[in-house]
Amino acid sequence: MIAPRVAGVALALLIIALAACTSAPSVPGNVADAGAADAPFNIGGRLSAKRGTAGSAAVFDWNHDGTRDRIDLASPFGQVYARVNSASDGVVVLRPGGETERYPDWSAMTVALLGAPVPMNDLAYWIRGAARAGVQSSVERDAQGRALVLRQEAWEIAYAYADDAPSAHPSRVVLKYPDVEPIEVRVVIDRWNAASP
Repeated sequence: MIAPRVAGVALALLIIALAACTSAPSVPGNVADAGAADAPFNIGGRLSAKRGTAGSAAVFDWNHDGTRDRIDLASPFGQVYARVNSASDGVVVLRPGGETERYPDWSAMTVALLGAPVPMNDLAYWIRGAARAGVQSSVERDAQGRALVLRQEAWEIAYAYADDAPSAHPSRVVLKYPDVEPIEVRVVIDRWNAASP
């Protein structure tokens, strides 16, 4: 059986998530991403996450609707082991058997489980290849104008696409954070139901 602290760290790492062509020069700011509103989406796929030498993997399903998120995390065999719900009043982690953990926000949850705040609100933008408006960023783009590497809030996010269509959503996303114990999250997106970024 996994120790509760290790399971909590693995869960937090997995929640954090929730690499193509020639690159263009970095473009500071969010000019190209200004139209990427916080539109609803539903995506599913696989992810792996590690912090230092600790790591974990899961299948995920993420429903994002503006101010509300639901992320289901499951084993490779499909058994859901956590459902994370967020709204304006906080974040709730539901586990099989009815165990519930409540946090005032994403930051408090990641501090409690990881020991450091993780910008979960930014992930709704980053997963689509967009920077969150109002925060300094730089973006390297491919020949189709899609994000290849996005840097924001000390995170580096690299993207790969399944095809050359300019409107293609990312199919692979790698997030890295250079902490004392570096964080790396790899996301493979098998299914997109989303408005165009």
